[in-house]
Order: sequence, then C-alpha cells, then structure tokens
Amino acid sequence: RFPQHGHYVPQKFADNRIISSKYTVWNFVPKNLFEQFRRVANFYFLIIFLVQLMIDTPTSPITSGLPLFFVITVTAIKQGYEDWLRHKADNEVNGAPVYVVRSGGLVKTRSKNIRVGDIVRVAKDETFPVDLVLLSSDRVDGSCHVTTASLDGETNLKTHVAVPETAVLQSVANLDKLVAVIECQQPEADLYRYHFISKYFEIKSRRRPLGPESLLLRGARLKNTKEIFGVAVYTGMETKMALNYKSKSQKRSAVEKSMNSFLIIYLIILLFEAILSTILKYAWQAEEKWDEPWYNEKTEHERNSSKILRFISDFLAFLVLYNFIIPISLYVTVEMQKFLGSFFIGWDLDLYHEETNQRAQVNTSDLNEELGQVEYVFTDKTGTLTENEMQFRECSINGIKYQEVNGKLTPEGFSEDSPDGNRHELFLKAVCLCHTVQINADQTDGADGPWHANGITSPLEYYASSPDEKALVEAAKRYLYKLLHVLEFDPNRRRMSVIVEREKLLFTKGAESSILPRSKSGEIDKTRIHVDEFALKGLRTLCVAYRRFTPEEYQEIGKRLHEARTALQQREERLADVFNFIERDLELLGATGVEDKLQEKVQETIEALRLAGIKVWVLTGDKHETAVSVSLSCGHFHRTMNILELVQHKSDSTCAEQLRQLAKRIKEDHVIQHGLVVDGTSLSLALREHEKLFMEVCKNCSAVLCCRMAPLQKAKVVRLLKTSPEKPITLAIGDGANDVSMIQEAHVGIGIMGKEGRQAVRNSDYAIARFKFLSKLLFVHGHFYYIRIATLVQYFFYKNVCFITPQFLYQFFCLFSQQTLYDSVYLTLYNICFTSLPVLIYSLFEQHVHPHVLQSKPVLYRYVCPASIPTGAHLHNSELMFGNWTFGTLVFTVMVITVTMKMALETHFWTWINHFVTWGSIVFYFIFSLFYGGIIWPFLHTQDMYFVFVQLLSSGSAWFAIILIVVACLFIDVVKKVLYRHLQPTSTEKAQVMLCFFFCISPCSCMKGSYCAFLYCFIDGNLLFCLGIRSYCSDWH
Repeated sequence: RFPQHGHYVPQKFADNRIISSKYTVWNFVPKNLFEQFRRVANFYFLIIFLVQLMIDTPTSPITSGLPLFFVITVTAIKQGYEDWLRHKADNEVNGAPVYVVRSGGLVKTRSKNIRVGDIVRVAKDETFPVDLVLLSSDRVDGSCHVTTASLDGETNLKTHVAVPETAVLQSVANLDKLVAVIECQQPEADLYRYHFISKYFEIKSRRRPLGPESLLLRGARLKNTKEIFGVAVYTGMETKMALNYKSKSQKRSAVEKSMNSFLIIYLIILLFEAILSTILKYAWQAEEKWDEPWYNEKTEHERNSSKILRFISDFLAFLVLYNFIIPISLYVTVEMQKFLGSFFIGWDLDLYHEETNQRAQVNTSDLNEELGQVEYVFTDKTGTLTENEMQFRECSINGIKYQEVNGKLTPEGFSEDSPDGNRHELFLKAVCLCHTVQINADQTDGADGPWHANGITSPLEYYASSPDEKALVEAAKRYLYKLLHVLEFDPNRRRMSVIVEREKLLFTKGAESSILPRSKSGEIDKTRIHVDEFALKGLRTLCVAYRRFTPEEYQEIGKRLHEARTALQQREERLADVFNFIERDLELLGATGVEDKLQEKVQETIEALRLAGIKVWVLTGDKHETAVSVSLSCGHFHRTMNILELVQHKSDSTCAEQLRQLAKRIKEDHVIQHGLVVDGTSLSLALREHEKLFMEVCKNCSAVLCCRMAPLQKAKVVRLLKTSPEKPITLAIGDGANDVSMIQEAHVGIGIMGKEGRQAVRNSDYAIARFKFLSKLLFVHGHFYYIRIATLVQYFFYKNVCFITPQFLYQFFCLFSQQTLYDSVYLTLYNICFTSLPVLIYSLFEQHVHPHVLQSKPVLYRYVCPASIPTGAHLHNSELMFGNWTFGTLVFTVMVITVTMKMALETHFWTWINHFVTWGSIVFYFIFSLFYGGIIWPFLHTQDMYFVFVQLLSSGSAWFAIILIVVACLFIDVVKKVLYRHLQPTSTEKAQVMLCFFFCISPCSCMKGSYCAFLYCFIDGNLLFCLGIRSYCSDWH
C-alpha cells in the first residue's frame, strides 16, 4: 500500500504490458499505408492514377489503379499477419497468471494488471513478471536464488537477500499491513546499476539501503526457493529487460533499398522519354499540315487553350503512356516470394533439432536475401556457442599438475616432488568451501536427507552462482564447515572469498590476474605456467589461495565488514576497500581447469564462416579470461593467432595510446593473423573519441572478442560496423534477453531457442535451435534467396523495358499523337497475369548449384553470378499487318513469348511446377486472347480487340514473324551462355558440374539369381553418398 503521508507524490507509472508489435488496430491502416507509399513505385503509381483521373489520358485509370490496389492489399495482408503473430506472442506474456497480495489475501490476476507498489508472489521455477524488490522468502534469512540466463546469458545461480525488517514478514496477512516508501532512481537500462533508499514506516522508522542483492529483475527465474514476495518497482516497458530492447523498427533489406535506387533511375528515363516525346510532338506540329490534320481536328477549346497548359497536359499524357516502365507488380511479387519462400526454412529437416523437437522459425520474411550477403557475424557466447555445462578436468596443487581419471586426481607424469598433504587438504577445502553453491531442497527432504542408511549418497542437484563453482563442488564435496562471511564476486575484483569458522581461514579464488599479484608465497611461477597450459587447452581457469587470521585480525575484519555493509552512502566503494584489505598477503594453493562444453559442430561452423569470408565477433558479458578460453576452444581464436588486448583502461589517454600501439603492431606484423580482445570499459572509451582508430584496428583483425559487455554496448558495436563507410551486412545471434538489442540492431537478427527464456526468439528475425544450423541457413538458404531475388528484380526491369520500348518507338510512326500500341486490358494484365508466375516460381524453387555443393564449399557463398539482361525486340515492320491493334497484338505476343522463354533459359532447376507455369503462361495468354477478342462482352465500353487475335493467328506471315523475332531476340543470349560456359566458366558454373552421379549394375554375391544396383554421388572427386538396390533377375527389364 502507498502511505497516507505528505511525503509521497502520486506519479503516473507505466502498466506492465510488454509491446513488441509495430501496429495496433487503430494505426494499422495509416501507418502501413505510410510505409508502403515510401516505396518509389507505389508513390509513383499513386500520382499516375491521380493524373489519369484529372486529365484526358491515352489509357484508362484502371490500368494503374487496379495493380496499385492489388499490390497495396497483398502487402498489407502479409505485414498484418506477421504483426498479428507478434501480438499473439505479446498476449501470451502479458496474459500469464500471477498472484498479488490484495485485501488480506492472494488474488490471481494477469501479468499486465500488475502496478507499481503491488506485492507479488513468485513460486519456484517461475519467471519474475516485473522488476521486484525482495521482501521475504520461505527462508528465515529472507534469501532466494535466481538464474538470469535470459538477461545476461548466464544460467548460474545468484543469491538475493531481503532486508531484515521485511524478511520476517512471511505471511500474506503481515505483508498486507506493510506500509513503506521506496525511493529509487528513474528507470535506466544498465543491468548492473541499482541505487535505492528504502524508508520503512511502522517498523522502527529505519532507513535501509537497497542494492543489487535485493532487486529481482523481470525475466530472471526463481530457483531452489519455494516462494518469494516482492514489491513491484519497475513495470512493463520501464523494466530493465524492456529498456534493453531497441525500439521495433522496420528493417529493410539491401535489395529493397537498391530497388528504390533502380526505380529512381528508371523514373529519370521515363521523364526523359516523356519530355523528348513532347518536344518532338511540337517540333513535328510546327509544320502546318501536321498541326491539325483532317483526321484529327482540334476542338475550339484546344485552339484557345494556353500553350503552356497544353505542353504540360501532353507531357503528363506521355508520362501515363510510358508509365509501365516502372514495374508496379515488382513489389507484390517480391513480397509473395519472401513470404512463401520463408516456409522452406521452417520445412527444412536439416534445421530441425530432434532432441528439443524444435524447427527453424521465421518471424520476418522481409530479410531472406540478406542471409546471402552477410559480412559480419556477431555472436553471444554462453548458450549460443556453448551448452553452459562445466566439467572438471585438471588442477595444479602446490606446483604439481593433476588430471581427473575415473573420479580420482592422478599426477601427470612422474614427479620427484613429494606431495604436501597439508597443501592438498587446504586446496580441496578451498574448492569445497569457497563458493555459493546451493543444494536443491526438494531432493534433500525426508528422514535420511541426502544420505541413505547404507551410507551411500543420493544424487544431488547443485545450483551455483558460477558454472565453474558447480563443477568444482561436484568434484570434491566431503567437508563440513560453517561459513562466517562471504565476500561476493564482482567484475572489478574478479574473485570471491569466504571466511570459515575453523581456524579462521580465508579461502579465495578468482582469475589468475587477480590472485597471483596478491599472493606472497606458494608455487607462483609453476602455477602460472600450468594456468597458461590449461588456457591453451581451452579450459576455464581459476586460481585458489588462502590466508590465516589471528583472533585480533578477525575481530577487526568483522567490524569493518559490518560498517561497510550497513553504510547508507558510498556503500559499494567502502565494501570494495574492505575486500581489498582482507584479500591480501595470500598463500597460493593452486589452480583449476574446467571445461565448458561447446555445442555440437561449433568449431566447424566458425571455420566455415571464415572460409566464406565472414568475420566473426564474439560479444559476451562474461569475464575476460573465460571468454578468451572459450574463443580458443571453439576455434574463434587460433593457437597461432597473435592475440592483442585492449582491456582495463580507465582514461582516454591510455586507451588511445594502446590503440596506436596495436595499430602499429598490426602494420609491422601484417603477415600474422591477429585477434583482438576488448572489454566493456575500454570499449566505451574507444568509442567516445577514438572510434576511427578503433575501427581500423578491428577491421585488420581476423577475429574480435568483446567481453564484459552490457546489452546496449553490444548493440552499439553492431551499429558501429553497420554504419561504417563500407556499409557491411551484419548478422547478430544470441539466446538471451541481453542479446535482444544486438539482434534488433543488426541487419539480420537470429535467436537461439535456448534452455532459458524466449525473449531473443520473440524479437529476432529468424530463430534456430543450435548454432551449427547457421551454416546451412546462410550458405544454402541465404545464397539461394539472394540469387533468386536478384534475378527476379533484374528480370522485372528487363520485361518492363521490353514492354514499353516498342510503345516509345511506335510514337515515331504515329507522329507522337499519344496513340497506345497495346490494348488497355493487355496493359493491365501484362504484369499481373501473363508474365508474373514464371518468375515467381523461379524465385521459389531455383537451385543454380546443388545444396550439398554450397554447404561443402563455403567459398561459393561470396560469389554471385551477375545476371545478364538482353535487349528487348524492336519491331519496325508493319506492312504485313492490317491495322494498329493487329500490329500491337503481334508485338505483345512476341514480347510475352520472349520474356517467358528468357526466364526458361535462366532456370537451372526444373520441376513440374516450373514446366506448368512457364508453358502454361504462354498457353493461357493465347486462350485468354481468343476469348477476349472472339466474344462481344456487354460490360465493356469499347471493344477494339474484337476478332483481332483470330485474324492475327490466321496469317501465316504473322506466325513466321513471331517465330523469327523470338529466335532472333534469344539467339544472342544462347550463344553468349554457351561460349562463356566453355571458355570462361565462373566459379558457380564450375560448381554446377561438380556433382557427378555413377550408376552401375552387377551380379549380387549375397544371393544367387539377384543383381545389385549402386548409385554413386561424387562432389569434386569425393564420394558424397552411395545407394544400393537389390533385385531378382525377373524384376529387371
């Protein structure tokens, strides 16, 4: 409840709805129309349609209005359907059931109904619906454990604690009586900054500081705790998870942007033709006999009208006459190709993950062709490259290296050093005690607890604040100690410590860079060598040390810790000072090596991306050492690669100096491959004033690793590359909510269907179950989509140039009288019916190279075969024709056959559907023309085409002209293809002949009277697969 005091000023807080959709019911029509009319072709045809309505033009307004309406409607339906899917996903989240404390009891409501100040109950394994301040849990100390995999990508367990005053309020009745004020900062996106001051009334009137240990973030999941109660402080789009999302913007592919550029060029050509025709018309009419011929006398209004107005009117009439050079149906065909083509990704069984029963998912089909142009891949680490499952492998104790063999530590090789039993015991104690691991309470319930009567332990489920801790505790778990103090891990110290009751010992573990400098004794040099060896094997390393306290030292430490933890101001700084005071003068015990299990075929996928010319950047929130280890193990960094570092910089000057040294080093060692490691702090400094220098260093590195990255920093790095002068196509892939900003920023965003959370999947353009599927998604689907869409766009411009060029040339024969060469029905149906299906089917099924070849040879990903566009046929001879419409129909017939046959020449992968639509389009044109011109249609105002097509087909010379002109138009294309394929074959053409099949039949030795047939498939000399068939002699004919 809010307090009834003057201190509280009512504010308008956001509701708890999460919105990832673009449209609403109210703004869909205006917003969608605005986006569609941003396209040059749509806006142009709208203007043409209005012009046709306002002035007398050679063609009917229907010729522009009907195709425009069709395009706008189909596109709106497609985009509306995709946004409906986003609404559906949002409703699942917003409608999730939650329990809040109201009127002295628990009330079930929906997530979207939570308001700031509501006390929310969350049970085990549930996700927090809002950002909560922890009030109490089922534990006496008010602690709970959560995983934040969907926020920072880590499935590790983190401990959160309530303040003592509210930790005792474990009943709904007591919580309902709670009156308190929480003062907090305005919502901000930084996941790692929390500053609250909580003042409680009616509970001793004490002011209590609240830090990160009391805040439970939306998207995190409650673990190993039966239930908790928390008060909502940030809701809906003001939660930290939502603030790390980028605003939903319309991504546009590079092909779509280039289409607008091409359309502008063709619009300039159109304007030139219209102006030239208008000028030539008036130049021709300068002669008196052509100004007003007997068959075309002017009206009185035309004689008295202004010459300027007549010039403008004639210009607009020519503009309408030639307007079909702009392909209106291009956009709708592209939209249909993208929408229908996206289903093939979901249907691909090679992208199906059987273990989790998950198929590839397409959330946005607008970017299919972008998958074939990717130059940079930005990937998360945890949950994307790795499974986040740790296994203990090796350790170094007192300078002696050990390996785990069958559950036992075995010294590596023969060592003359006698093992120090005390050091070994201390090392194992440190591993067992220096952690925040919790045991699943559900498995320890019962009379015997985890121990059976026969002394055998039952399997325990561990939850840890670090995956390394879980692996180490599982490796050694026998010692029983009481913890006095826990010095939590933080990214600045890069270590954690515990103080145990017996002998007042401090055990510390952490990165070697934070432990070794603080160690004053022990086998420091040998341990450092062993740590380097572990790292070279790709193991995650930790160093372990200890320190003994005298009773006086321990009393002083306890006093200083209490003062720092209860401080109201500069609490974090005071705690850091005390931790540094405690963790000094350490005695080094050894180091551990833990393996982080990679996902299947990660190394092969990264290597394939590298061969395809794609640079891979790893962006992770993990610490420096861990990230480097995983990069080495997954093949992102090679063993022979020179690793450069830009880390731990606190000022602009030191960061700039280091960047200059790295740039100089790269130039001097230009032969060697370089890898760059940069942390979040140094990255912020580099991007502030030294962006150009930083980009120069990054582009000269084969691989880049960014660690300790905040979610918005990931997006900033992607944007930096995306907006660089080269304008490369970027792809981001991740599995957690911390990757959403990066996924939304990149040209193409891919979500991994991980074990925790669905935020990345919901906000991505595509979703796959495993990182290994990325290779086929790019090399096969992406390559095909790009080739298909590029050919589709070029083909549309080609067939429309063929369509309108005869119309332009025809004006020279009709004295620029604006006489149309084609009938209005043909003008309307040319792009919609007669020539649309062949190219659409081509763009859905074409496979210019076998998919196995594309996947086995990633270098083909970078090669795109330039499509050639032949010149359209120009018809000049009209002597054989009996009139204007007959001549125009002949031209139109030749054109339809020519552009359809051109598409057939470009097709490499023929299916029955291709045959049906290719030859069916030509047949449909003939049948339609016979019916259209052979019957008197009562609903048509005029019917100039009556019996024209029948008359045309009855002429032998017309058939001869059609065949001759079609062959002449396509002959050059055929000769060119044959010569180039044999004399200068491209990489794609070479790949097309790599796939060779051999079929042989031989007597079968396994059964008398039978024969075996074998089908062998070779790619570039390597056997891809072999199929065997056995049959009796009587079966062979």
